[in-house]
Order: sequence, then structure tokens, then C-alpha cells
Amino acid sequence: MKYLGLIFILLLGCSQEKKDNNPATKIAWMFSESLNKAKENSKVFGSDSLEMVSSTETDFFIEPGQPPYNKANAPLLLIPVDNSKPFTFSIKVSPTHLVKYDAGMAFLYVNDSEWLKFAFEVDERMIGRIVTVKTKEFSDDNNHDVIPAKSVYLKISSDTKVVGFYYSLDAKTWQLVRVFKNEYPQNLKIGIGSQSPAGKGNKSIFSEFQFAETNVKDFRMGI
Repeated sequence: MKYLGLIFILLLGCSQEKKDNNPATKIAWMFSESLNKAKENSKVFGSDSLEMVSSTETDFFIEPGQPPYNKANAPLLLIPVDNSKPFTFSIKVSPTHLVKYDAGMAFLYVNDSEWLKFAFEVDERMIGRIVTVKTKEFSDDNNHDVIPAKSVYLKISSDTKVVGFYYSLDAKTWQLVRVFKNEYPQNLKIGIGSQSPAGKGNKSIFSEFQFAETNVKDFRMGI
């Protein structure tokens, strides 16, 4: 699959373009929507990296049981995607895991009661894991593979009919996390976020952003 290299023009009070000798491989990536002060708590550095800081007890989760727990206050940077067309989005995420549930995330967002979280998170034992949460009025909660590294690549891909979530340690070999029916509206948003549900804040670094208006060819292999 051929990806388009992405360069930030993030609305943080200034913008900067970098020269590229191959314009066909460069597009401007603009996060057009900031939720929960994500823009104010993010900064771009280096050639393609972004740091996002979450504040105390920030989360996206709607508890299906008792006691009631409903939070949608974690910072998110989002951009609209046309869900009637295929797409693939991937990032490298490096969270600062200080306490349980601290995470850096990729996100598919419809509204505050319908969304999908794809996170590199630490569990109750401070073990780094891939975690997914699929929410429509209520959240499920899925702890997946242990990640023995400080960074991981996350990939989301849709052919308009199904959505696949994948992770990789090297951006070459991808592991399937979950595949599910694409039941989402045409006006969908995709992006990144940082959370600290049980802590006083978390810093996540995102880099190697890639986006393509095509889907993976093998939804089991993620390639």
C-alpha cells in the first residue's frame, strides 16, 4: 500500500510548511476540531511529532454497569473523513505511563456517546497493553496484547463495509486487534487523544502520521 506522507499544519497560533521535492507524496494535515482543550495542550516539534498533555482524571468511557461513570473529557484532535470512501490511518504513539489507565490513543468519533478508542494503555498492574473500547450509548472494554515497548504503531482501516484495528512494533508486521462492521455515518471524524482516568495527567507523543484514501487488502494481516 502506498501512503501519503503527512506534514502538520496544526492550529496552534502558527503554521509551518516544509519543502518536499515530490509534491505527490505530500499533503497538508490539519486537525480542524479540538475537543477538551486539546489544541491548547498540544505542540508540534521536530519534523513530524506532536505532544499532547491531558489533565487530571480525563477519560472517554461510559460504564455499562454500576456505579454510573460517564466521562468524555479527554483531549482529542480530530479531522473529518468521508466514511463512504475507504481510508487507512496510522500513527506511532509513545505515552508517558505514570499510573493505571494512562494512554495515548487513536480515535474514531461520531459524538460523545458514539466513538471508538484504540489505545496504548497500562492496566491495573502497570503492564502496557493494547486496549480498545467501542461505544454506542455504553462502552465495552477490551484488554488485548501486552506491549513490551515504550512505543507502538496503531492502524485503523476501512473499506466502507468493515473497520480493522491493528498494531505493530516495527510498522512492518501488523497484528489484528479487532474487525467489526462499519455502521458509522458518512460524516465521521478520526484523530488522536491522550487520557489519564486515574491520574493527574499524561503526556503522549504522536509521530509518523500516515493517511491514505484506500484500505488494507487483507483485513486479517493488516497489509
